[in-house]
Amino acid sequence: MSIWWSLHLRREAASVPLARRLLLGTMETAGVDPDVSYDLSVALSEACANAVEHGGAALAGGTTEAYRVTAYLDGEKCRIEVADSGPGFPHRHPVRPAHTDAENGRGLCLIRELADHVHIGNKPGRGGAVVSFDKILKWREDAPLVAV
Repeated sequence: MSIWWSLHLRREAASVPLARRLLLGTMETAGVDPDVSYDLSVALSEACANAVEHGGAALAGGTTEAYRVTAYLDGEKCRIEVADSGPGFPHRHPVRPAHTDAENGRGLCLIRELADHVHIGNKPGRGGAVVSFDKILKWREDAPLVAV
């Protein structure tokens, strides 16, 4: 069985826990192992936080641009993509570990540690960053949606 959903969220801090709760609820309902669900939810939170912080400028009237979160649970894998409309990453964006006492700058490194495969790049054309990552799923023994 496949499950997918896509959200368009305002670039506001309150949107991050919303995306995380939706992912956790979807995975719990599907029967994904809680440890895998937790890892993916932390990675999603980091990607969303990056989109909120770096994903574009405030628009006229005080509104903010949106970013998009898409999640696919398909068989043995979950893929998550977070795309924004900001300036994107520099052409060759190295992911360097942050200093241990840094207040921020650890998000992309953390995503790389928690996911099995990570792609960090820019949307073609008008710009914006895209962070996608996937992880092989483990299922609870009582999982109702286990892939056969």
